[in-house]
Amino acid sequence: MQRHPGSLLKELDLDKKELLALLELAGELKRATAEGTEKPQLTGRNLALIFEKASTRTLCAFEVAAYDQGAHITYLGPSGSHIGVAESIADTARVLGRMFDGIEFRGFDQAAAEQLADYAGVPVWNGLTTQWHPTQMLADILTMTEHSSGPLEDVSYCFLGDGRNNVARSLLITGAILGMDVRIGAPRELWPPQDVIDTAHTLAAESGARVLITDDPAKAVAGSDFLYTDVWVSMGESDADWAVRVPLLLPFRVTTDLMAASGRTGTKFMHCLPALHDTDTELGRRLHDQFGLDGAEVSNDVFESEASIVFDQAENRLHTIKAVLVNALGQGR
Repeated sequence: MQRHPGSLLKELDLDKKELLALLELAGELKRATAEGTEKPQLTGRNLALIFEKASTRTLCAFEVAAYDQGAHITYLGPSGSHIGVAESIADTARVLGRMFDGIEFRGFDQAAAEQLADYAGVPVWNGLTTQWHPTQMLADILTMTEHSSGPLEDVSYCFLGDGRNNVARSLLITGAILGMDVRIGAPRELWPPQDVIDTAHTLAAESGARVLITDDPAKAVAGSDFLYTDVWVSMGESDADWAVRVPLLLPFRVTTDLMAASGRTGTKFMHCLPALHDTDTELGRRLHDQFGLDGAEVSNDVFESEASIVFDQAENRLHTIKAVLVNALGQGR
């Protein structure tokens, strides 16, 4: 069965023109929402939202986007279906594809999202897997355009932290597709997989992007318009990993000093959230007790500063996901 062209499973599914078209549509939908002129284009559509992993922004963005556009949603949580336990992904896809107009999947294995798309016959959207996070990228790039005055190709951004995780991989590939200046600052043990780095360099040769992978935090951030980080231990990883990651990643912690090392007064801070920036959470208190850290990947003064645009990013998850849905299923498209 052929995949539906409206599916979005990873950034590599899109070329530069398609990425920019989704961002333009997201901007139009965001303005329409703000002006009260939004017109539902998904009336009568039914969407299945499959969540193997916990979620705040992705779940809420898909739900609100669907409701705003007139669609109905069915939520299937980790224990709410037979998926992957008593029924294969392929069989689940063939059932859901006959009942729903589109399927969102947020889970662990990228292969599961790919298989859903192979068998469903309707659009499948990756809300996050261990390997890729394409809907986050759309929100991130939209946010960068809102906080930049020049062409997208002139924008430079740097991810700091675990360069192997889904956000780092996706940022690297997205910037390479769009011709941007993208850096990954991480210890060598935590660099993105070599095949991802090779793909980024191949894409950069075509788009004119500048790609840098370095274990030198100061070199990574120099000249960056945006510094971006993520949690040091991702969902599904062991708590024991903190003892390994903290010593490795402390030099890449986003602090006021590292922000200043960009050499630009207007450098902004980005994070896909949730962030460990204080001791107001159970995990934050545990890290403080174990490592003496007040927060982890970012200091609280940076997170709460005027340079922080993390909540703009969070809001833009809604508008960009709405664009993905409308692009795939909107009336007249």
